[in-house]
Amino acid sequence: METTFGIDAIDYYVPQLVLPIEKLAIARDIIPAKLEKGLGLKSMALVDVNEDAASMAANALLNLIENNNIDPTTIGRVYLGTESAVDGSKPTATYALGTVEQKLSDKYGERCFKHCDVVDLTFACVGAVDAMENCLDWVRAKPSRKAIVIASDIAKYELASSGEYTQGAGAVAVLITSNPKILTFSDTIGVSMEHVGDFFKPRRSVSNNELQSLSVQEITKSSKERMELFFEEPVFDGYYSNECYQNRIHEALEHFQTQKEVDFLTDWDYFVFHLPYAYQGRRMILDIWLQWLAQKGLMSTLETEIGAKDSMEHKDWKRAASKSSLYRQFVNDKIADGEVASGEIGNMYTASIFMSLLSVLQVSLENDKAITGKTIGFLSYGSGSKSKVFEGTVSPEWKSRIKHLNLFKNLEGRQEIDFDTYEKLHNASIANPVALEKQIVLSEISNEANKEGFRYYN
Repeated sequence: METTFGIDAIDYYVPQLVLPIEKLAIARDIIPAKLEKGLGLKSMALVDVNEDAASMAANALLNLIENNNIDPTTIGRVYLGTESAVDGSKPTATYALGTVEQKLSDKYGERCFKHCDVVDLTFACVGAVDAMENCLDWVRAKPSRKAIVIASDIAKYELASSGEYTQGAGAVAVLITSNPKILTFSDTIGVSMEHVGDFFKPRRSVSNNELQSLSVQEITKSSKERMELFFEEPVFDGYYSNECYQNRIHEALEHFQTQKEVDFLTDWDYFVFHLPYAYQGRRMILDIWLQWLAQKGLMSTLETEIGAKDSMEHKDWKRAASKSSLYRQFVNDKIADGEVASGEIGNMYTASIFMSLLSVLQVSLENDKAITGKTIGFLSYGSGSKSKVFEGTVSPEWKSRIKHLNLFKNLEGRQEIDFDTYEKLHNASIANPVALEKQIVLSEISNEANKEGFRYYN
């Protein structure tokens, strides 16, 4: 029997606070349907005062271990993909693993990850895919090995910006092994990279006088004339980033096809995307889908329904194509299941493509869909920019590995907050946590000498 490699188990953590998109839309004088029906957004997950990328990663990791009875001493690697790091030097993954070690010490002894390789990988929203590819290669080299990949991020934009309504947060953890019970990956990967400035979080130089005007007392003790700071909110060009997303995916698909002959329309049963918002994938793939139709000689079928390409303005014809029964069927059959969770959570950056996979699995479980043996195509993207395209086949045991997750039920049970509380959380003007019950949380940021800024979790 041939040895296969892929995802053997999966788990997640989504913050307990949630803001309905309708509330945001009304407060920002946006027609709610524009966001709900136009972009597929229903609500956004928000981190509480005592949550960050490390605490979410720790929760996802602990859930994965406890719900699948994984012995942490058998894990040789835990790689974290994130662009929300809590430290510029010390990996965020170490904070997460150190905290989980404490939680597991009674059962597995102290320092159960003592011989585990740990690192962060950062390339905007594709960093966790990079981490998974790295771990897959490591397990392929010696099939007895096991690795865990965590994706944990907070998508935060400036208030009233064009990206505000796409915010979200959460973490997903996956176990990578040989002969996996959820998904087997092929070894073909299509890659496209180009150095662009569509979305980035630069060092920003601020004068000491400017800092004093902001009352940042601890920092102004420095004698430096200027300071370099990082902000949570990115510099971005939404329209340009969409263009880069589409171009990188197109090029990565072409690169994939130079290595493996695939008819994407028929050979891939599902398309799982990185989703900055729920309907991003269906919007970005339209032009590529039209090319696939042309290549297969099927354009006449579409034109019979909506008219010839030269019968109207190109933008109007494309809009008609997007609303055609042929394209709607493609979306409903191959894309829509992966959008459901995103609509309820918002952008999870590195974790969004893994949550899209989990959404497909959860929808299939709840609707008793027979997806064993089905092929899932993954289209990842990270600004800056890079896309990786790859594929996986659903394993026969997939149901047994996700039946306990209750993803959509748990999302329904979150604590809804009002718009005023949301803005206060965004501006860090709330001192005490809002949610009453949580798992692992940030308990302290040290002010002690030689420990300033060090984070503690419990």
